[in-house]
Amino acid sequence: MNFETILIDKNDGIATITINRPQKLNALNKITISELGEAFELLENDRKIRVIVLTGSGEKSFVAGADISEIANFSADEGEKLARKGQEMLFNFIENLSTPVIAAINGFALGGGLELAMSCHFRIASDNAKMGLPEVSLGIIPGYGGTQRLPQLVGKGKAMEMIMTAGMISADEAKEVGLVNHVTSQDQLLDLATKIAQKIIKNSPVAIAASIKAVNANFDVQKNGFEVEIEAFGDCFGTNDYKEGTTAFLEKRKPNFPGF
Repeated sequence: MNFETILIDKNDGIATITINRPQKLNALNKITISELGEAFELLENDRKIRVIVLTGSGEKSFVAGADISEIANFSADEGEKLARKGQEMLFNFIENLSTPVIAAINGFALGGGLELAMSCHFRIASDNAKMGLPEVSLGIIPGYGGTQRLPQLVGKGKAMEMIMTAGMISADEAKEVGLVNHVTSQDQLLDLATKIAQKIIKNSPVAIAASIKAVNANFDVQKNGFEVEIEAFGDCFGTNDYKEGTTAFLEKRKPNFPGF
């Protein structure tokens, strides 16, 4: 897998994707969005990979937003197509992956960068991180799911304030409002992501995938989340992971889940 704007490292079931445009503070452009979409699809289909960690290169920025120079002269139609394609290709795709994705926010996560982090299943941040959706200061709104996912995570009122003021919040405030799960030092960020990933890997990948599907259904107005949970719960009973998990429990040993 050779990419122009991202790096991928695999180690013991954990894949780390690093957005690598430090000269642009890892800003998202068409190439980066396309390469990220391709990378996530490849890793989703690699059954040796049990957790994906997404981060940015350097110590300043996770993703500082969209590459404004690329969209400055867009028409209304071009803007709508950009948002629709980006959501389908990357942001919604990440949210619905069966492989857990952890965003390790190592600095600025602004605009499309915060939207990218919010599409991951959960987030951790370094103590120097700053997060915000500054789009209204440019005369546009968040277009990669920000107006939908931010209220889900921090509540309507806080989301409205963040979007309307176009301001940034610190990593500590992000933790207080539920936007990130953990805050640590920059040099410990990927170590923490690895520790969490290792805990995830001990569990059934089939059950984790079903959990992701059920939780996401709660936020889909076209679905009954309780019904999705009931069906997914039942499906688990027919899996080899369930047989292994219950057998290991009764035999008082650690399970060795076969997975998909």
